[in-house]
Amino acid sequence: VQLQASGGGLVQPGESLRLSCTTSGRVIAFNAGGWYRQAPGKQRELVASISIGGGRGDRITYADSVKGRFTLSRDAATDTFHLQMNNLKPEDTAVYYCSANLYTYATGSKDYWGRGTQVTVFS
Repeated sequence: VQLQASGGGLVQPGESLRLSCTTSGRVIAFNAGGWYRQAPGKQRELVASISIGGGRGDRITYADSVKGRFTLSRDAATDTFHLQMNNLKPEDTAVYYCSANLYTYATGSKDYWGRGTQVTVFS
């Protein structure tokens, strides 16, 4: 099983980007996912996360710094999840990583990480 993050780029403040995280391999269940970012010289931080709630519905949370600007969504049919980033700011510049807790018959529930995708917001 692998995760692949894509969609990063170089944009100006106020512009938008859409990141995607795709899964490959024999995934039986998608339990949770998240987008993290790491700026130069800083620790990796959680940007947005989704936990699958079954009958109770999915629970999505955001870091305060991105609330109202970023939206996490998931395509349940493909276990792909996205991060729509609007009104980008220079402080959003970072390498963005996706992570997911996936269940497979081979390993049970396990956390997987994708390679990062660079987002640069320059003024």
